[in-house]
Amino acid sequence: MFDLSQFNEYREDNRREVKKASGGLPDSLWSTYSAFANCYGGVIILGIGENEDGSWHTTGLQNADKMRKDFWNTINNQKKININLLSDKDVQIYQIEKDIILVIYVPAARREQKPVYVGENMFKGTYRRNWEGDYHCTSAEVKSMLRDQTEDTMDMKILEDMQMDIFNMETVHAYRNRHMAYRREHVWEQLKDEEYLERIGAARVCHLDGRLHPTAAGLLMFGDEYKILYEYPEYFLDFRELLDPAIRWTDRLQSSSGDWTGNLFDFFFRVYGKLVKDVKIPFRLEGAVRIDDTPVHKAIREALANCLVNTDFYLPRGIVIKKEQDVIVMENPGGIRTGKKQMLKGGISDPRNKALMKMFNMIGIGERAGSGVPDIYSVWENQGWIAPQVLEEYAPDRTILRLAFIRDDRKKVTEKSDRKKVTEKSDRKKVTEKTLIQKKMILSRMQPDSEYKIEEVADWLKVGRTRTRILLKMLVEEGKILETGITKMKRYKAKKGKNE
Repeated sequence: MFDLSQFNEYREDNRREVKKASGGLPDSLWSTYSAFANCYGGVIILGIGENEDGSWHTTGLQNADKMRKDFWNTINNQKKININLLSDKDVQIYQIEKDIILVIYVPAARREQKPVYVGENMFKGTYRRNWEGDYHCTSAEVKSMLRDQTEDTMDMKILEDMQMDIFNMETVHAYRNRHMAYRREHVWEQLKDEEYLERIGAARVCHLDGRLHPTAAGLLMFGDEYKILYEYPEYFLDFRELLDPAIRWTDRLQSSSGDWTGNLFDFFFRVYGKLVKDVKIPFRLEGAVRIDDTPVHKAIREALANCLVNTDFYLPRGIVIKKEQDVIVMENPGGIRTGKKQMLKGGISDPRNKALMKMFNMIGIGERAGSGVPDIYSVWENQGWIAPQVLEEYAPDRTILRLAFIRDDRKKVTEKSDRKKVTEKSDRKKVTEKTLIQKKMILSRMQPDSEYKIEEVADWLKVGRTRTRILLKMLVEEGKILETGITKMKRYKAKKGKNE
């Protein structure tokens, strides 16, 4: 984030902030610390001013050592900052020509450490970064961070005021059928519905009355939309097909329409069918059965499941899935719990709704190894399409995945280069065959006990001296002919028993 050799190239952005700090540690330092910690991390540089074009110039610090000491005293005061994320190596003093600057590297806080805030009131002192500035987080954003702190995700909550009759049993039975088709002769197949719902995490026993109640995950997966709104007033699912620019949308499915359940299970399968309707399926047989599934189908299922299980259903704007001519866009409320960098790397599974993920896993949908997103990228790369895009928005938190079915120009260049290499390899092969014929001709024309000049051999082959010299050298190295003399006096003769 900061390299002295790149100083003249830097500008303020969502990862870098400069302050003159001519009068000591500025108060705004702490809001920037909070903002960086609650986003991607960043670097704060004291002793730097901005030029009109956004470039930087050094202003220097009069007493950098004292400022560093004051910084550590303040950041370790929980009445000023609720948590110190830094170690000694994160605060450094540098010299640029004659000026001294203080550089503070702020790491991104882990989800269990958020919110990082200034003062003693988290709802007034929590900040986030929005490009070049820090902004106050809303109460909803702070509550979202608090919900993400716990190991028990929000969908595990027991809804004590709701009874088991909130479930849409047609959806429950459709789910059970898919589960038993995926896992034939499963031990839960003979369970009654209420026992089955408890086993999959859709219901739990409340310790207050000892009775079975729905969980938030069960309500989301199997409830009717109007009942889901009792717990999640902001709940909204929206699919839009936008294939004709002259029409606002060519198809639309909304959870609030009232002509279907509006729950997550039914939404997933209705929307998935619409998303893959135009995906080309190569003809492939397994035995006598045609296999209609491809890595692209699996990647789209994975992406859609990730969208649903990582949604914060308390946040506004809802889930929006858009199918355009060459692009699928999936948007869900809530940030990325592991952070964007870790999500793209894979290896850590940390869904916002663990119970929902379990339910999808039980019918063969979704990954629990943290490899889902990297697998999607891998499929797109293998298809030669431009890489998927993952974007994060704030106020309110929102994650956006963009899957484009568009050829990557760089891939085309690579393929062209590969074809060129194949051609060159083929040309080399042709040359090798030609060489083999010429070498056989030389061996067949050489008589035992006779010596030959290069000119004589060249005349046999109807080629130049240079080419002839190369062929003769090859035969010498292969041990099939002998070379005598030096320079212009060189002669060549067949080696007995080696003229084949």
